Amino acid sequence: MNPLPSDPDQLEQVRDELDVLSGMVPLDGQQLIELGCGNARLARSLVQRFAGSQVVGLEVDEVQHARNLAKPQDRIQFLAGSAQAVPFPDASFDGALMLKSLHHVPLQFMDAALQEVARVLRPGAWLYVSEPIYGGALNEIVRLFNDEGVVRPAAQAALDRALATDAWAPAGERRFAQPVRYASWEEFAQRMLYPTFADHGITPALAERVKAAFMPHLGPEGARFVRPMHVRLLRRRA
Repeated sequence: MNPLPSDPDQLEQVRDELDVLSGMVPLDGQQLIELGCGNARLARSLVQRFAGSQVVGLEVDEVQHARNLAKPQDRIQFLAGSAQAVPFPDASFDGALMLKSLHHVPLQFMDAALQEVARVLRPGAWLYVSEPIYGGALNEIVRLFNDEGVVRPAAQAALDRALATDAWAPAGERRFAQPVRYASWEEFAQRMLYPTFADHGITPALAERVKAAFMPHLGPEGARFVRPMHVRLLRRRA
């Protein structure tokens, strides 16, 4: 089997990851949980597009969780909590999502998080894990202040270990590129240098270094990048 491409220039560009997800798993009438839901953009779109689907959005960032609660939506339940301690009984869900979140789980808890997901999924249910690939022009800028060269491979290794257990079976894999646009340096700095869920220790000198790397990409229509993504689909064994 040919390896999946990882070079951003060789990858199909996908604007809406919900199209990738819906092409791999059924979503109508499903009871789903998203671990590390962030602003729940995909979950909000999912419940609007797929009749009868319901999503629990679990978020460890207290600031983002408060924002989610301030924007309620039918068929989405927002809860504070971590992936390694899911507040639901066994076999509660038909599917689980981890969108750019597994590599944010502390290294010592990644295995426990995947065990917890297995616990709350019904037999035959699926886990969709979408992780950014460590590469590309945007990554070269971000790594100046938030180098994820350790945690991203660690997330993949944790998935490999999970698949070596009796809990999981591999069910699919895909790579694609997401277009990313920042209208200005100020927008990039707000979104990337100063997120609510992490302190990157940004000093004035470091901010200027990052800005110097960012500005050559900024044009009349903003700064445009592509973020290469790697999706792995796991199936909960009976």
